Amino acid sequence: MSVFRLALDVHDPRVRRHVERVFAAAFAMRRAVQRDARSRVDAYWAAHRERGTAGAAAVRDRLGLSRTGLKHAAYRHLDRAPHLRRYLTKALAMHIADGVWTAVDRHLFPDAAGCRHGRPKVGGWWGFGRIAGRARSHTTARKWETFRLVGTLAGHDTAFSRGGRLRQPRRMPAVAPVAGGRAVRSWWEHDGAFAVVLTGTGRGDLVLPVRLPQGPGRRPVLEHYLTDPQRWHKVDLVRYRDPGTPGGWRYEAHLMILGPGHTSPPVAARREAAATLRRRGGVDVNVSNLAIVSIPTAPGPVQADALADGLRATRVARTGTDDARLAAERLRQRRRNRALQRSRHATNPTQYRLSPRQARRAERRAAAGLPPVQVGVPGGPRQANTAGIPVQAYRRDTLSATYHRLRGRAAADGAARTQAGRTRARQIAAGIVATHGANLVVEDGDLRSWARRWGRGIHAFTPGMLITALRYETRQVAALGRGNGLVRAGTRHTAWTQHCLCGTRVLKHLHQRRHHCPNCALTADRDLVAALLGAHTVLTDPGTPSTARIDWPAARATLDTYGVDAINQGLQGALSESTGNPAPTSTHNGARPRRPQRSTNSPGPTARMAGAGVLGELPVRADTKPPNGTRRPVPPTTPDEPRTTPPCVTTPERRGAHPGLFHNPGTTSES
Repeated sequence: MSVFRLALDVHDPRVRRHVERVFAAAFAMRRAVQRDARSRVDAYWAAHRERGTAGAAAVRDRLGLSRTGLKHAAYRHLDRAPHLRRYLTKALAMHIADGVWTAVDRHLFPDAAGCRHGRPKVGGWWGFGRIAGRARSHTTARKWETFRLVGTLAGHDTAFSRGGRLRQPRRMPAVAPVAGGRAVRSWWEHDGAFAVVLTGTGRGDLVLPVRLPQGPGRRPVLEHYLTDPQRWHKVDLVRYRDPGTPGGWRYEAHLMILGPGHTSPPVAARREAAATLRRRGGVDVNVSNLAIVSIPTAPGPVQADALADGLRATRVARTGTDDARLAAERLRQRRRNRALQRSRHATNPTQYRLSPRQARRAERRAAAGLPPVQVGVPGGPRQANTAGIPVQAYRRDTLSATYHRLRGRAAADGAARTQAGRTRARQIAAGIVATHGANLVVEDGDLRSWARRWGRGIHAFTPGMLITALRYETRQVAALGRGNGLVRAGTRHTAWTQHCLCGTRVLKHLHQRRHHCPNCALTADRDLVAALLGAHTVLTDPGTPSTARIDWPAARATLDTYGVDAINQGLQGALSESTGNPAPTSTHNGARPRRPQRSTNSPGPTARMAGAGVLGELPVRADTKPPNGTRRPVPPTTPDEPRTTPPCVTTPERRGAHPGLFHNPGTTSES
């Protein structure tokens, strides 16, 4: 399956008011079902004696703690609230209950790793952005029970084509059902412009005009997704916060089709070329950089240069430009947070105390016999009891329109930043796979332990996002018949960063960023040496990371084939060009992290190729003594040796279980 995003035009105030009330009704329904599910879960865990005698399944049946039970609860809520029936249908209510049951199911039943999610929560209004539609029936004609897409691509072209090109107006006109240019009464016969329709409610039909993407290169994508209506599976109505649009929300329709997504000819050619590479490589993941080294599976005759022989090294890291941009974003966010705090203080003055300066001024005026000054915006802390708990909960505060507008801008900026990061990760992953092939091995790490110590570094570099994009790209190339994709390897029996290619165990602390082997005299960056050992890691079962072992005979053969000098030269070639001077994100032994330094130069972007297949690298720590009065730059410390993940807790209080770096808990497809 694949998803195609369709922009919806809701500039008409009546249509916008209608869709806003549909979201309000869906949120009220979801909140009611979530509260029912939460109370039933509490009753289930409280009945421990009954679970021990009658069984857990019997207790769940008695409480109605099942998918069917939550659906019946949604039906009862819809029957008891006639005002919701004006904007919702029973099919939508049933599918909202399905989404609530997904969270309950993850809490009641542990996954394959023995972990379960925490107690289901009741979501808030500002985080509610999706109304999941129900899948259409592919056996019964004309059966769409929730949102459905009507119209044809030819009819849309006829309505908005000018001079043989698609030219849609700035404001899309209202769509009425037409067939062959004549008005009809049923949407099933409509063959004109595209629209998303919700029927069966008491308020009448909700018709949302669709704006197709237009421009060079868009036509093949439109034909791939919209030509065959039989492939359309379901439509979800989604909203995003956008302060620049009327109402503060931007609406989209996510169309799921039965089939793969569109692949452009250049991307297909690049993946075909990557599928022909007979290489194997290793990926070393750190907080601030990513190192990839690959070798050919069948090396040819030895040459003088290791790079010509097939040793390829790639390094991805932050640059000074990235650090400067991140510092500017953090400064802008701090200013926005101060503005939000001032707005909250101004609209809720009775919930805050006076600041020390305001209190001293009041004391001086009282001592002088002057009347007190009415303070409009108290700058002190929140009114709280002796235990430090606020007298009034934050959710009960009065918030101004300026506050909501600032929050909307923050949400829009965060979404844009996330989308830009994903695009950058896909571009980097495409370059890595084109250079090293699709047969890669990566250590099975856990980002939770990293985030507790290097939170800002992970936020700046996003190693999980890069590995996810790399896994997707390798999977697409491996589907062509070559390569195993991105395979996870356990760290307990491999310990890449603590070994040399000759088999000698070389212990290194996190602050030691260079590898020096006393046995074979191999001297190189520790991350690249670890990635080279990853290229020699084999797994008895590719799906079980704990079966990973290093093939030491193959590693020594590689060392003998290329030679120590050639390997040093090849790995050093990956570090010959620097794209920036990032500041260290942390120090060793839990010391306080240093403040990031601003770079005066303007290096190239992170995702550019440099040297022999290098995607942005860190500067090499020089062996020469720095000038007098200056300090030697300290490379960033990174957790290269993630310890074994602690055993998962299977208690009901377990929340946000995430057993592995590449595990996506509870990813299901609602249909």
